[in-house]
Amino acid sequence: MVRYVERADNLARLIDVNQHLLLDFERLDSERLRGFWQPIIQSTGDEEAFSKLYNETGSGEVTRFLTDDPRNPNSISTCIALARENARTVRDQLSDELWEELNALYLFTRSDEASQLLGSDPSRYYENIRRSAVTFLGIAASTTSRNEAWEFMDLGRHLERADKTTRFLDVSNYLPPGDDGLEAAAPGILHWTAILRSCGAMGAFRASKREITASSVADFLIFSKDFPRSVRYCIEKVDISLHLISGTPRGSFSNEAERESGRILNELNFGSIEDVFEKGLHLYLDELQGRFNHIGGEIFETYVLMPERVQTFHRSTSPMPSDVALWQMEQQQQ
Repeated sequence: MVRYVERADNLARLIDVNQHLLLDFERLDSERLRGFWQPIIQSTGDEEAFSKLYNETGSGEVTRFLTDDPRNPNSISTCIALARENARTVRDQLSDELWEELNALYLFTRSDEASQLLGSDPSRYYENIRRSAVTFLGIAASTTSRNEAWEFMDLGRHLERADKTTRFLDVSNYLPPGDDGLEAAAPGILHWTAILRSCGAMGAFRASKREITASSVADFLIFSKDFPRSVRYCIEKVDISLHLISGTPRGSFSNEAERESGRILNELNFGSIEDVFEKGLHLYLDELQGRFNHIGGEIFETYVLMPERVQTFHRSTSPMPSDVALWQMEQQQQ
């Protein structure tokens, strides 16, 4: 549920910032504009699905695909619908305020008002999505007991956020070079500023009194200990939540998800931006995204598929267990 809301929030940020960025490049023709929208699709990893549905890569096609295309399983409206469905299945464990906020967001994405805003004032549409997502997370933090349910919510939020931060940074690797790209227009400053704005990091970055360069922005969004959207900060939260859920002391592991999160956190704690650029920013970010997906898969297998695995294991070693025994094993695992 929380991962879907976080994903919708991040997509809204990415699209809105890119639209504002292109206002500084009014003289770009349609071919060059495609060079700025294609990286958005590539960074989200949905280029194959997009190519099957659209022949052109213009602003209208990309925004439609990422915003309200029901055929895209990762569009904003689809993510909100899936988050609401997951919330509905655990309705008894959520506060009334949390359910009402998510339901209101779902109804907004399906309303005539939303369709009109997308056509006349898209910035306001994406602002509504971002504001509702932040409100949802604030209500969750204010009304949810700090138990296992909360740790799963916090885990999903930070795992999704770490993934999207790497994808925002990865956009730069797909931009057109030379006269078509941002480097020729303003030595990359506009582009890296857009990335900071996508992550809501402009104020925090300015407070650090750094110059806006590729190295400084990437260092801040990957290795910062304090900024809540940096990869390092998010993975530390992921590692904490995983160990609180399992009860395993930090520094050890009881499942593959904990092992992988600990390894990534250790590399981030002792890594540097020089190591990243020596390896290649795109390759480094691509490997991180694969490892985040691995953590997500292992969390699912550990905490969702475990009852089925235990049940299968006991059937193979004890051919005739009673239904009561199987039910008790499932309850214990849950």
